[in-house]
Amino acid sequence: MDQRLFQELWKYHSGKLVGGLLGFLLGMFILWLGFFQTLFLLFCVIVGYVIGKRIDEKEDIADILDKLLPPGYR
Repeated sequence: MDQRLFQELWKYHSGKLVGGLLGFLLGMFILWLGFFQTLFLLFCVIVGYVIGKRIDEKEDIADILDKLLPPGYR
C-alpha cells in the first residue's frame, strides 16, 4: 500500500488506532477464559475507540474524567 496512506491514517486517527489496539489486546487475554470474556473484548475495543476518538478531537483528559466519574471524585 501507499506509504502516504499510513502516514495520514496515523496523523488523523492515531488515538483511535492505539486505543482500539490496547482494548483489543487487553480483551485477548480475557478471551481465553470463555464467552462472557468475548463480550468483554467487544466492550474493551469500544471503550478504547471512544477514548482514542476523544484524544484525536483534542479533548482534555480532565474533561473526559469529569464526564465519566461521579462528582466529588477529586
